[in-house]
Amino acid sequence: MKKLLILFLGVFCAACQLAAQGFPQSRVLTDTIESKVLNAKRAYTIFLPQSFDVDKNRQYPILYLLHGMWENNSVWTSRGHVKDVMDRLTASGEACEMIIVSPDAGGGDPNVYQNGYFDMPGWKYETFFYTEFLPFIEKKYRVIGDKQHRAVAGLSMGGGGATCYGQRHTDMFCAVYAMSALMSIPEQGAARFDDPNGKLAILTRSVIENSCVDYVAQADEARKAQLRTVAWYVDCGDDDFLLDRNIEFFQAMRRAGIPCQFRVRDGGHDWEYWHSALYQCLPFVTRMFKQN
Repeated sequence: MKKLLILFLGVFCAACQLAAQGFPQSRVLTDTIESKVLNAKRAYTIFLPQSFDVDKNRQYPILYLLHGMWENNSVWTSRGHVKDVMDRLTASGEACEMIIVSPDAGGGDPNVYQNGYFDMPGWKYETFFYTEFLPFIEKKYRVIGDKQHRAVAGLSMGGGGATCYGQRHTDMFCAVYAMSALMSIPEQGAARFDDPNGKLAILTRSVIENSCVDYVAQADEARKAQLRTVAWYVDCGDDDFLLDRNIEFFQAMRRAGIPCQFRVRDGGHDWEYWHSALYQCLPFVTRMFKQN
């Protein structure tokens, strides 16, 4: 045990020395954007790869990584440990250097703070994302900025948001990775709210109206052809309460003849599962970036 402790301290000191000598490191920062659409400042957290501050002319592919309900932009760093995973996967060659950005589409209790990735009364988030947020990020942080080098992923509410964004903007994303995704809410199973105009009720209706399953099931041949230009990956735990919704989505994709990878792994609707999913997600989007 004593030898292991000495070894750990030695590695830690060496890493500190490299950092002190200016050895390039990846970094995570949090900043804000002033939104005219939402009439408010919105925070975002962004991962910048190791070479970002070294090669000032280099442009990077980008992954938009969306959080779930009750959460905010910081959670993929604080609980998903996205920096640690990216550092490990880029060192092993399993993931390419990329920029990863998580916008804030919530901020807390959905009964108090509006949550969601869609346009809804009092919350034009999807308009904000495409007209303000995405152009701002891709200009400021040297993003390549085309379909072939842009992907979107997310968990739970963010998994449904990522899927819906990929469906309705097939010209913008080469890949979608959905984790434990809120693909739909069957109307017969939707909760009944004392206040039908409350924030959670509005969010629930937006998910029903933007059902990822219905979007595929109702697709004509032109829409199906567009959906086939995106690489799809659905990842859900066998103990997840959203497993049936993810199965329904995969079945709709199969019936429509749209290729979609589907994995059911051991786990539930929790951060242990989503952290482990990054080890599948980041190599997957890397492969899609490299294919294009």
